[in-house]
Amino acid sequence: MNTRSLVALSLLVGIGAVLHAVVPGFFLGMKPDMMLTMMFLGIILFPEKKNVLLLGLVTGLISGLTTTFPAGLFPNIIDKLVTSFIFYGLFLALKNFRSSIFSVAVLTAVGTIISGIVFLGSAYLIVGLPGPFAALFGTVVLPASAVNTIVMVILYPVANGIVKRTKITHQTKTISS
Repeated sequence: MNTRSLVALSLLVGIGAVLHAVVPGFFLGMKPDMMLTMMFLGIILFPEKKNVLLLGLVTGLISGLTTTFPAGLFPNIIDKLVTSFIFYGLFLALKNFRSSIFSVAVLTAVGTIISGIVFLGSAYLIVGLPGPFAALFGTVVLPASAVNTIVMVILYPVANGIVKRTKITHQTKTISS
């Protein structure tokens, strides 16, 4: 992992942290997780296992510290670690299509839904849920999936262009399976 990659990943996590902190909880302490979009973008732009682990840990910790969900620290850490590696696996599976905006959008939607399921499931097992799973899923996870997908469709082309122009990474050479 080079310094440029670390700086770029740090910027993405920092932007995600600010977005996560300012978005208010709106249904039983839950809110859309904008950290996910930044984590997914980091995985797409810097697709290496060590980056995925780092992003999963850091975004989980920061999400957990800034959550409005009661006792949400550990569910957030579990969620981001699990989701980051599932997203990475799905990204690698789309070998021929992963740079298209459509693929990135679908991956973001699916990744957000996976994250919501993992978060709610781990929260249920660790601390309990403040409402029914289906209600939380329908009122928070599904709208968050739509919002994250729209944000990714806007951010990905910009971030990808910046990465290519600045030569922060040699994406085709560093992809590991």
